[in-house]
Amino acid sequence: MTALKTRPAPAGTAYADDFYTWTQEQGARLRAGDVSGLDRENLAEEIESLGRSQYDSLVSLWRVVLLHMLKFDYQPERRSRSWTVSIRMHRNRAADVLEDNPGLKSRLVQAFERAYRDAREEAAAETGLPLRLFPKECPYSREELLTRPFSADPEDTSD
Repeated sequence: MTALKTRPAPAGTAYADDFYTWTQEQGARLRAGDVSGLDRENLAEEIESLGRSQYDSLVSLWRVVLLHMLKFDYQPERRSRSWTVSIRMHRNRAADVLEDNPGLKSRLVQAFERAYRDAREEAAAETGLPLRLFPKECPYSREELLTRPFSADPEDTSD
């Protein structure tokens, strides 16, 4: 739910009073074609918020991939299967988000930069290594982010 508005819905439950009931009423009005009874301002904000949440999801998924890539590269003695599994799983989920939301492709560079900024800080916090050790600019290309193979087993080169 986005920031609460003080303006009530035209008729029915107010957005700020009961979000769930408000959504159900707004959905019923849309299906019935009752556009005059819609809380257009709050409805538009919620629809836009749904789009932003898909972008945020992509950033979050890539943040986890980059976090484990950094930990994998900067703490080779602590490599684990859970990191490699996490990289694969979060890559797949990010690919699904992009497949389901092709309009996000225009924001890939920005999403990648945001994900790295947060992954860098989280990697420093989780590893105990100084933040300055991790490059300010992402050391990985988009291709590496998407396809670089990982394995906790030095003998295994498959992904």
